[in-house]
Amino acid sequence: MTRKPLGVLATALLGLLLAGPAMSADLYVAGGRTSEDSAALKLEIDRHFNLHDWHPQLSLRLATGVLLLSSETESDEGNAAWLFTPALRYTFAGERRVFIEGGIGASIFLDTHVDDRELSTAFQFEDRLALGMPLATGELNASITHYSNAGIQSPNDGFEVFAVGYRFPL
Repeated sequence: MTRKPLGVLATALLGLLLAGPAMSADLYVAGGRTSEDSAALKLEIDRHFNLHDWHPQLSLRLATGVLLLSSETESDEGNAAWLFTPALRYTFAGERRVFIEGGIGASIFLDTHVDDRELSTAFQFEDRLALGMPLATGELNASITHYSNAGIQSPNDGFEVFAVGYRFPL
């Protein structure tokens, strides 16, 4: 896949995400390691939607951004992916406002290799689970994300990203 269509698609979806009623957007920055011990950096813009009509402690986050991966092998220059990440959030009652979020999103990688892993397809599902809490003007969280093509094509050598992130209000 060439970089130009990926950029056009990401720009269009980012515009759709940020358009609409006057709702605040957030910048999410997370750093961590993959299950292959490569460095990972995630940058996303997201919007928060209250689902209080369904449950007072439930909300939805829609995010789009990029995942940048370094490589631990000399023959590989790393990888990058465009991400679309919906996440359902449950905020626990109490003063600390601790939350748990989970979601299944989509990603499109520039290369079908991550270190020694063969992804087979550029399209990968993104399964994410996070635990976090408000900190200063934003939110701090720890997350585990699994990338896999769900058996669309073999081999299906998925991988995980373990990260700590901070969400900044824009």
